[in-house]
Amino acid sequence: MATGQTKDAGWNIGVSKTLPYPVSDVWDFVISPAGVTLWLGKGAELADGAAYKTADGTVGEVRSLHENDRVRLTWQPHDWSHESTVQVAVSAAGSKTVLRFHQERLADADERERQRTHWQQVMAAMIEGLDGRK
Repeated sequence: MATGQTKDAGWNIGVSKTLPYPVSDVWDFVISPAGVTLWLGKGAELADGAAYKTADGTVGEVRSLHENDRVRLTWQPHDWSHESTVQVAVSAAGSKTVLRFHQERLADADERERQRTHWQQVMAAMIEGLDGRK
């Protein structure tokens, strides 16, 4: 199998960064309206088990939402013929926090590379948003 390809979840990509903030601060931003807009899209609201739709037409369902830990949801942009799964997780690393974006069930290596760029851009925006909250 190629890099980024799994037996069960197809193609996947992960982007993570260690941030100089406590888990609760990072989590609070991830699930805040401003944070959700950055990583999921404008107009989406997160509630465990609930469907969502962003202003740009991305749709999905929140599969699980565990406070100060992770949110897992299906994710299908309006121009995709399939859904994928996105997980956003936070974990303690001493006094810092690791923020992770992971996406699986991608169509192929090209889509994986596009999503790598997407999540790297999202991570940069999240860091900027967190830094701006000081």
